[in-house]
Amino acid sequence: MTSEIDNPRSPVAIWLKRTFPNYAQTQSAYRAAAGVVKVLPTAAVALQTQGSAIDWWLRFLIDSTPSVKIARLGLRRLRQHPCVAAGAELLDQIAEAPPLSGRSAWRTDEWWARASYALALLVEPVRTPMFEGSRLMQLRSGCDADALLALANGDEVGDLITMKSLASARLLPLLPAGPVFSGATFDGSVDLNADADVIVGGVLVDFKASRGGRPRQDGSRTGALARGDLYQLLGYVLLDYSDRYAIHTVAIYAARFGFLASWPLPALCATLAGRAVNLAALRSEFRQLVRDELPEHWEGMRQARIAHS
Repeated sequence: MTSEIDNPRSPVAIWLKRTFPNYAQTQSAYRAAAGVVKVLPTAAVALQTQGSAIDWWLRFLIDSTPSVKIARLGLRRLRQHPCVAAGAELLDQIAEAPPLSGRSAWRTDEWWARASYALALLVEPVRTPMFEGSRLMQLRSGCDADALLALANGDEVGDLITMKSLASARLLPLLPAGPVFSGATFDGSVDLNADADVIVGGVLVDFKASRGGRPRQDGSRTGALARGDLYQLLGYVLLDYSDRYAIHTVAIYAARFGFLASWPLPALCATLAGRAVNLAALRSEFRQLVRDELPEHWEGMRQARIAHS
């Protein structure tokens, strides 16, 4: 879904911008409330993989039995690579001691940081078409889970532990009671590939590990909320065609700021649209868009490329 949102020529991006054009006020309020970044990574941290890694760790802290289905899909796509056996071994170890279980006491924060980083690497074949430069390619025949865990460097481990400690104080106590779904997929995920980080008691929370805006003169950074981040939240809600998750609030947890921003869904939609909206009607319109207009758009693009080749 993010690729469609980021592509200004995509019917999805065009529809969202036309339907929800008034995002500046929400961005400004977020920036003021988020404050200054509290956890800055060093140059040795691979930012994209690190962002996925903290997503995984937070899921484990919130959900006693989080799905690792997407990691297993990544292993299947890697086929006969040496990391497949190591990855399968690691997934078995994770299943033996989920973080919310008393059995996890023998797993240190360093182990969970490295395991979360390894999971982030394992899903890259699913998320990214080109992953040949992945650290997974460093593994050799006969390697085991320990070799996979060793792929995260010391700076990355320390950075993850610091973000996890901040989340324990700034995120976990604020989550509501109720059903928990991590890695949630939607009715419309078959139409537009999308899965949410976590839904807790009807609150959809998306994790972000951005460093924030541009550095200021003193080197600090303030929070930044991209228009695409808001559209991503709304996209998840709209893809929940049957309202299966009864989402009433959407939220972003900025892991490097220790800041949870939440918006009741009706109020956010009204602010961004500039008017009260009928969510059921918007879901129906969005479903038609992604099932009919989007495939026609990409087929037209494909035919145009053929004609000009």
